[in-house]
Amino acid sequence: MTLSTESQHQPNAPDVATDPYGFFEHMRKTEPVWRGTIMSNEMIPPELSSAEEWTLFDFESVFTAFRDDDVYGSEMYNNTIGLVFGPTILGMHGKQHHDHRSLVAKAFRQSALTQWEPEVIDPICDKLVDEIKDHGEADLIKAITFEFPTRVTAALLGLPQEDLELFRRLSLDLISITDDIEAGLNASVELGTYFQNQVDQRRSKRTDDIIGDIVAAEIDGENLTDEALISFLRLLLPAGQETTSRSSSNLLYLLLTHPEQLQALERNRDLIPAAIEEGLRYETPLVMVPRNTNEDVEIHGITISKGSQVNLCIGSANRDEKRWTDAHAFDIDRPRRAHISFAGGIHSCLGMHLARGETKAMLNSLFDRVTDLRLMADDDCAIVGMPFRSPKHLPVTFGSAS
Repeated sequence: MTLSTESQHQPNAPDVATDPYGFFEHMRKTEPVWRGTIMSNEMIPPELSSAEEWTLFDFESVFTAFRDDDVYGSEMYNNTIGLVFGPTILGMHGKQHHDHRSLVAKAFRQSALTQWEPEVIDPICDKLVDEIKDHGEADLIKAITFEFPTRVTAALLGLPQEDLELFRRLSLDLISITDDIEAGLNASVELGTYFQNQVDQRRSKRTDDIIGDIVAAEIDGENLTDEALISFLRLLLPAGQETTSRSSSNLLYLLLTHPEQLQALERNRDLIPAAIEEGLRYETPLVMVPRNTNEDVEIHGITISKGSQVNLCIGSANRDEKRWTDAHAFDIDRPRRAHISFAGGIHSCLGMHLARGETKAMLNSLFDRVTDLRLMADDDCAIVGMPFRSPKHLPVTFGSAS
């Protein structure tokens, strides 16, 4: 990724896709509010681009921006991913955002996990691990972490099992729009047609799934339009696959490269929630998200003009040494302090409880069925990428627990 900057103090040409954390630390200490960017804006038409672009690196600044949606808006999403997803809650504000989020949030409340875990999530994870447990080795990304979020999301939406490959392919095309805009736009149209059919089916016969719930939902006595329903479903499918797949892959890589912590987790499953949070803090799957300033704002004595794009660097904020002692160490036993990998404020991640529940189920399925998990020697196995980060593969050996 090309570094764009007006700063005079940054290190020379940091390889932020491979290891951004040395650069992030430097910026937190020298220029936490930086006029520059490591984000690509290829999707934004030149006439819609911001005159100024900034990046926030320290926890306090990033957290404040997430919490103040009036000043740091997200309407710019309508000019980027809105091109393929349509209008979604990511780009909404005020009452419109509140009303739409309140409707769909009911389907993702934490209490829903009480039903989903034994009926949907646990069986899917168990089945995937059962398929590899006697093989002695596997790529955990191909066999497990790439598979279970897609299958869980599809099951909760009430989509047919035989359509898994179709919407997995279309979801990946959607989120790869910056690399292949034609494929992204074609996927948007195809998914729109697919979900329109699913919506039509539920309008004629109500079903007990997430699509059925939101089709029946009302705002001020009115059902959501087909456009609103389909835009939300376009967003949910890849979001449910992408971030959970990456965060669970990151956690497994970190545990496998810290075998003493993996062994502690295997001995004491009560540590799993803490391990999940530490994995999210240490290697968030999404390093940076953009916001637009709706008024002039001063932060750390620097004025950012109205209409600027401000990139909130979650990956840097989560390693802020002012908030965490020895922040560059992966430690599942560290005292708990909230991270911001799920963002914050009104746009905090809708599926955070589901993501945590899925990852916990995946780990329990692995620990129940295999023993002596070890990472195979592989020079190409590492957490990489910008702004999305995860390993490309996780080759492991193991024994069968049964």
